[in-house]
Amino acid sequence: MKCLAVISKKQKPDAFAAAAALKAWFQAKGVEAHHLINEPDPLRPPLPPGAELIVVMGGDGTILSVARHYGAQGLPVFGVNVGGLGFLTEISLDELYACMEEHVLTGSYEVEERLVLTATLLREGRAIWQENVLNDAVINKGALARIAELTTFIDQEYLTTYRADGLIVATPTGSTAYTLSAGGPIVYPTLRHLILLPICPHTLSNRPIILPETVTVAVTLDEKAQDLYLTLDGQVGQALQPGDRMEVRSAPYNLKLVKSPYRSHFEVLRTKLGWGEMGGPCK
Repeated sequence: MKCLAVISKKQKPDAFAAAAALKAWFQAKGVEAHHLINEPDPLRPPLPPGAELIVVMGGDGTILSVARHYGAQGLPVFGVNVGGLGFLTEISLDELYACMEEHVLTGSYEVEERLVLTATLLREGRAIWQENVLNDAVINKGALARIAELTTFIDQEYLTTYRADGLIVATPTGSTAYTLSAGGPIVYPTLRHLILLPICPHTLSNRPIILPETVTVAVTLDEKAQDLYLTLDGQVGQALQPGDRMEVRSAPYNLKLVKSPYRSHFEVLRTKLGWGEMGGPCK
């Protein structure tokens, strides 16, 4: 390892201090390290030339932001949780330096390829906004809005018109985020599927659907739509207008996420969701 970027939010003092300390540690090891601040566009700094790895100090939200803005550059992303264990930031501060010494400096870490989605908002047939997302694209209504009518197509074939509070299109990575809260399935994060999930559907037979990564999901609003929003990864969004159309498809790249050498995905699930709190398996 010769060059890397360490990214944190400045408004998170613990993460900022940990990132500065990690930069100094790498420099003492002879590694060119750059501490970048996770700013909103257009203030977001470019990655340093020759960078081989992105280390993200913070929580899952910081990983989502970094993935949206830097993921297409193809560098592995290493998440360090400054706080509680995360689904994406699996390394704790207590494990940080041992992991860097044993796995990062030696290049012996493992990388998972995570599906990324491209969400496009079209208005009057013209694309007006497009972003890549790691977790989900969500259409939802304001607190006092009436039930939304969302006409949904899979590869231009009509599927149904959902009458619901909203609709989620998620990746397997996003299956443990908003999708889980809305009653969706937990999907192993490296699978290549899209999850289509109506939020509080008026028709109880409307259930979650698992779709192949090759499809395009399109959702069109009716002319009476009001107080609806498109939100991506729970972080950025746009107000929707009657007749708007959202299209979601697989992005042309995957996010490369460094795996924890200390715990499996199932251990993270047990910890985060409180499974098995009454004890281990019977013997």
